[in-house]
Amino acid sequence: MKTYPTIKDIAAKLNLHYTTVSRALRDHPDVNEETKRLVKETAQKMNYRPNYLARSLKRQKSNSIGVIVPEIKHHFFSAVISGIEEVAYQAGYVILVAQSNEQMKREIMNLNAFISSHVSGLLVSISQTTTDSDHFKKYLQQDGKIVFFDRVCEDLQVSKVVVDDYEGAYQATEYLIKKGYQKIGHLAGSKNLNISQNRYRGYIDALTKHGITPRSEYTYWAGLQEQDGRDGMAALLELAEPPDAIFAVNDPVAIGAYDVLKQKGLGIPDDMGIVGFSNNPISSFVNPPLTTVHQPAYEMGKKAAELLLQQIDSQEEEVSLVKEVLKTRLIVRESA
Repeated sequence: MKTYPTIKDIAAKLNLHYTTVSRALRDHPDVNEETKRLVKETAQKMNYRPNYLARSLKRQKSNSIGVIVPEIKHHFFSAVISGIEEVAYQAGYVILVAQSNEQMKREIMNLNAFISSHVSGLLVSISQTTTDSDHFKKYLQQDGKIVFFDRVCEDLQVSKVVVDDYEGAYQATEYLIKKGYQKIGHLAGSKNLNISQNRYRGYIDALTKHGITPRSEYTYWAGLQEQDGRDGMAALLELAEPPDAIFAVNDPVAIGAYDVLKQKGLGIPDDMGIVGFSNNPISSFVNPPLTTVHQPAYEMGKKAAELLLQQIDSQEEEVSLVKEVLKTRLIVRESA
């Protein structure tokens, strides 16, 4: 039976500690770049292959990472998953992906399935109907490892990767103001999501800073789907004094608003300016192309996976918790 060199064999050849070799092979930030290069070159020359079975038996874990997202069909989450998979692959892990379909009940079912599969850790973006974190608390109490991304449970002391939702919303609203719009409405998301609340605050603060008094009737709280945008836009147009511009919580909601405006014969941006959030590919193909806020989904996935792998790889009982906030940028097109 053919045998392959182990991490300890590589360590002996390079006169390094085996934990240094292990971390170098996983691109751990504590190992300098020259050592990583030397270890990887030596591993390749020695035809080293990770022993996933031994790792699983030792830790009673598999070489897999569970990923729970609200919906796979949206480009944002697909891009996040691509970033996660790239980092996981380089570290010798595979990812298992499940979608909650925006249902807390299904999210819990996915979590329990991953626990039964003995995944090494979880990367999670919660559903818009998730109202408490008890199911995740139970997993953490069993020494489970979680990193949240985008939509997070604020009450849990775990690592998180988010974008600067507040600043992105502020810039989007301020852009509408500078283009001359004064009656700016907001198609908001679910009230219990951190992204919805942070984008709402950015919208309110931008109005206030520029001397515009926020009007409660101009905010329509709903969800994150196109139909929510249709319902919200229709409701705002029924007001005695409708808004002249809309900041939408995300691009699908903005696209739903487009549908209603076109059915009503209203022009974009002359009759109604619109700005979205997320820079979904479809935003550049609608007519007129949608001004939106870009959020770095692929980079978010990579960073979340790196943080989780650091926890899995750590020899310490307690690891440092990190909240990574990624920057957004305004993509100016023709809808405002």
